[in-house]
Amino acid sequence: MEKLTKKRGLSGLLLLSACVAFAQGNGTAGINEATQMVTSYFDPATQLIYAIGAVVGLIGGVKVYNKFSSGDPDTSKTAASWFGACIFLIVAATILRSFFL
Repeated sequence: MEKLTKKRGLSGLLLLSACVAFAQGNGTAGINEATQMVTSYFDPATQLIYAIGAVVGLIGGVKVYNKFSSGDPDTSKTAASWFGACIFLIVAATILRSFFL
């Protein structure tokens, strides 16, 4: 049993030393490439969030108009929730873009 433990320890040590030998570079090229790839997605993602906000706003406007036309008493609550959702989407997209770029 002691012999098996020594073999496992030795093989683990060899594996660790091989991993260290292959990981000698500082990795700045990979980090820079990953950063460029992530930042290249922000403009399309921001435009997508703005488009989703516009669609949500239009749907909310129609829904509020239907409630107002039918005389529903909680029209202001619905209007406030849809307006808040649109404002949140726009502000979240702007803040995320300015935070990461």
